[in-house]
Amino acid sequence: MSERDPLAGKIPVTLITGFLGAGKTTLISRLLRHPDMDRVAVVINEIGEVGIDNDLVKMSSENVSLLANGCLCCSVRTDLQETLRELFGERRAGLIPDFDRVFIETTGLADPAPVIQTLASDGMLGAQYRLDGVVTLVDAVNALQQLETSPEAERQIALADRIFITKCDLADDAGLAQLQAAVRVINAQAELRRCAMGELHPKELIGIGLASARADASTLHFLGELKAAPDAEAEAEAEAEASTGAAYLAQRLPARHDPAVKTLSLRFDAPFTWAAFSSAMEMLIALRGKDLLRVKGIVNVEGKPVVVQGVGHVFHPPVTLDRWPSDDTGSRIVFITRHIEAPVLRALFGAVGALQAEGTAAAPPASTQA
Repeated sequence: MSERDPLAGKIPVTLITGFLGAGKTTLISRLLRHPDMDRVAVVINEIGEVGIDNDLVKMSSENVSLLANGCLCCSVRTDLQETLRELFGERRAGLIPDFDRVFIETTGLADPAPVIQTLASDGMLGAQYRLDGVVTLVDAVNALQQLETSPEAERQIALADRIFITKCDLADDAGLAQLQAAVRVINAQAELRRCAMGELHPKELIGIGLASARADASTLHFLGELKAAPDAEAEAEAEAEASTGAAYLAQRLPARHDPAVKTLSLRFDAPFTWAAFSSAMEMLIALRGKDLLRVKGIVNVEGKPVVVQGVGHVFHPPVTLDRWPSDDTGSRIVFITRHIEAPVLRALFGAVGALQAEGTAAAPPASTQA
């Protein structure tokens, strides 16, 4: 591996999503006023929706407002790609103040996948920005009903790295427990927290994804592996909650005997060659790409830890870590899928590995190139 960290210097991007009425506008309005937002650029779809007070605006141009606390608020004027390019260009030219990270708010009906794919597939954006994580707001009052009727709400939860349940003060304990269980059925890996009235510190929206090829304990955050180990009672309670959520979804969605979207965490103890792993992924994408919502994991490629991340059929360039982040050198891959079961994935990777002839191994792509 080259000494150069392929992620160093890239601006981290947090995607903030959530269905209509989940509280995104309230959250963004409060974030824009927070004193710790002085080096953050917030990209929103319609700047008027957040109701920025005139006395908060220090400077305003056609699509960028500099707030009194130093936060940059930028509206999407054409498309997101163009907006991010313009932001970086104006930053480099000194036309706007420097910023260290970007928060992007999506519309309530938006599927987060295309935004994530944009960061992965656009060469210029990929050279300057990196995805830090997807944050999804879930409405404690209306989310269960939304999950019955709106596939976008389900995908927003499925693709999340961190989930905040909002309007908790308006829901009873039983309803909250049922909602949390339903969310865990869809996405068992994401951190699940509660949020009241948009009261979130900006720090809760950052440090979610892979930040560096220099491995440390935080490297495993994006896999959801750093949660405290539950005791027997807590583990039994979590299993009961998940069972309740599955039963709820099955009862309310009779056409789907099991929830269609789910998180599958697979482990492979034997190392892969890069040719075998990439061939398995290519076959999976070719046959079931539309049902492969997200993939992220650490893969043992001939003894080296390689981080892979992808949404749908678009994958970020693999990153080879400088070392294993723990003593565990097994491959751990999280698949978020629709109508794909774990045994099918295991059989696919097993068959490709068995067919991989010795001596045909290829090195992974040059992940150290920006």
